[in-house]
Amino acid sequence: MTEESAIKGFKLSFLLILIALLGCPLVKAQTDRPNIILIYADDLGIGLLSHEGQKIISTPHIDQLAMDGIRFQRAYANMLCAPARASLITGLHDAHSVPFPISNGAAYMRAEESTLAMIEKSINEKLPAVSADQVFLGQVAQGMGYKTAQFGKLEWGFSTTDEQMKRHGWDYYLGYLDHVRAHGFYPPFLFENGKILRYEGNTLVNAGKSIEPETEESYQERWDRTGKETYSQDIFMEGILDFINSNRDNPFFIYFPTQLPHGPVSIPEIHADFVANDQLTSIEKEYASMVKMLDDNVGQIVRKLKELNLDENTIVIFTSDNGHEIYYSKEGRIEKPYTNIQTGERFDDHTNKYYSELAGDVFDGNGGQAGMKRSNLEGGIRVPLIIKWPDKIEKGRVSQRLTANYDLLATIAELTGYSEDFETDGLSFLNELMSVGSKDPQHEFLVYSSFTGPTLITQDGWKLRTILAKDIFELFYLPEDLKEQHDLSVLHPAKLESLKKSLLEACDGDYQNGLYSTTKSQIKLN
Repeated sequence: MTEESAIKGFKLSFLLILIALLGCPLVKAQTDRPNIILIYADDLGIGLLSHEGQKIISTPHIDQLAMDGIRFQRAYANMLCAPARASLITGLHDAHSVPFPISNGAAYMRAEESTLAMIEKSINEKLPAVSADQVFLGQVAQGMGYKTAQFGKLEWGFSTTDEQMKRHGWDYYLGYLDHVRAHGFYPPFLFENGKILRYEGNTLVNAGKSIEPETEESYQERWDRTGKETYSQDIFMEGILDFINSNRDNPFFIYFPTQLPHGPVSIPEIHADFVANDQLTSIEKEYASMVKMLDDNVGQIVRKLKELNLDENTIVIFTSDNGHEIYYSKEGRIEKPYTNIQTGERFDDHTNKYYSELAGDVFDGNGGQAGMKRSNLEGGIRVPLIIKWPDKIEKGRVSQRLTANYDLLATIAELTGYSEDFETDGLSFLNELMSVGSKDPQHEFLVYSSFTGPTLITQDGWKLRTILAKDIFELFYLPEDLKEQHDLSVLHPAKLESLKKSLLEACDGDYQNGLYSTTKSQIKLN
């Protein structure tokens, strides 16, 4: 060893000893608490994912999440946006005697800095006070020292406020605060921590909301770029990636309720995958591009985590708020209101149920199931749920656990170590993720409301559907009849009565509590 090498070796040894004595590591040790990113797709039917059988749209990044983690084949959510988001962040189902207080939308349509305080005061005064004991999704992570953030569409329908966002546990948020404006993708302004953030190139009051269904007029309107400079999903992605970068040294929880692929259809450009696809109409190409952009966004998030060496200690959760919806209707092709293209009859979710092949849906967005968004048929409430956590979740697992969107609050509470008592209808499925230790407690059944009445799905595969206006109770056995074609209520009267009793109890003694109605739950703001 040369004298120079010896001196260098001595200096390095001295430096290492000094660092050890000072308790200052050379490389910051990654925290034991995992980061959490929850991506909440909007109206994404399970059939739109290529690993679930989608033939036209490839979703390689979401597929990779499934290959690298676990996917739940019996995951459920509410049949509509507003109750789904409320169930998610409260951990409660939507068929209780006290409905979620849902304010009506468009409160901020023409908001200005000078009127913002008045608008928020009006909303807050009409909403009931939140109990001090109520616990919300963001609040759980925030209480355990996580930096929490929400980007995108609002998390409580249909108009919310800065006061509510902070009460729900968000340290930072950027997005819309009302549902109606979130139907446009070129907002003149968004909200950042209670302040109006303007986008000068976006000049349309309705944020560029397009027209349905497809006509020559609606085509021209969609592609008229006047007042449409900055696409909202690009804004959110820039914010998310910046937030990850800024908070890489401390645990963070990001909730990303996307606008995609909720319509009306709007996209800056048609994706290269579909430009030359002759089997699609123009609006179908545009809609497919919205799904494709969502998949690309998932890929961007995963790449950022890998770039920052955060991938191994970050849980990525991907799911949807409800089942598939059609935003690419065209006369003679697929029509809204949903119509059987063979008979010309309207679907009624009972004797004439919606199926993609009867409606003309080229994408089969509900994956061959009956029903769509707004229905308590499987196509309206069964959703994708994929969770990736490297080295903790075995790759490529498929779970048959009966799982509700209102389970995520309990799961994240256990995951983060939140130990305060709180009311929830959910059950943690952390052990199911980890495949270690004792089995998670299992739901005997799940309950959801709908426009026709509540529904109940049991652990062993039975499903009770209600159409209260006609005093109808349908009974299906899903393992043998996922398309819900064979009502077994007459053949199994004892099972029917048993499940009716369970459903009545879950609805706090009145089936009507599971009849979703804006007149019952919506609070008018004007």
